[in-house]
Amino acid sequence: MPDAPKQLALDLPLQPRYGREDFLVSPSNERAYALIERWPDWPETTLVLSGPKGSGKSHLASIWAAAAHAWTIDAFEIQGSQVPHLVSNGALAVEDLDRGGIEEAALFHLINLARERRAFLLLTTSVPVDRLAIRTPDLLSRLRLAPSVLLDPPDDALLKAVLVKLFLDRQLVVDTSVVDYLALRIERSLAAAAEIVAALDREALSRGRRITRAMAADILGQRCGETDD
Repeated sequence: MPDAPKQLALDLPLQPRYGREDFLVSPSNERAYALIERWPDWPETTLVLSGPKGSGKSHLASIWAAAAHAWTIDAFEIQGSQVPHLVSNGALAVEDLDRGGIEEAALFHLINLARERRAFLLLTTSVPVDRLAIRTPDLLSRLRLAPSVLLDPPDDALLKAVLVKLFLDRQLVVDTSVVDYLALRIERSLAAAAEIVAALDREALSRGRRITRAMAADILGQRCGETDD
């Protein structure tokens, strides 16, 4: 019997949920989560949150920003003329110190002024501070002295729990064997989990079928082939 014609799958992105209730705590992130929950009782007013891409830094920054009524800005967007205004809010999350293109003098001024005015800063980076491409010695010293906490890549339990949650967010019911299969084979990051669930959602809609382990194997094989090209 010939396969049923494929349906047109509209690629409508599902907005990530960054609420406190959506954050899944595990041994890989519990120390970082505890520090975010502990605010404003931090050891210093500045905290550096580091961890690989997809480890949950932006989610934690969003949780903290909601609690602290903080503004959020990408590090490369900070300019010297903005610094007094940014600090005036009393709490600021600065994302992606590792992205590059940072105006180092402005960031140095921001950290110093925030310290002087007792404003809270949460800084995120995908690489350890010592591996940042920072040329200004005083800025690097400030970052090294700031308290920091590391998020590890998700462990098995967290990765499986995230996959289940992502499927449920899309109102998809899958067998546990699909989740176990994916958890063993995808990159160990929350971003990779989101990407594979989105790809399977599109494929299931296109085929008009439920998600199975065989479909998961097909999609993973296609993605590996694209990577190898």
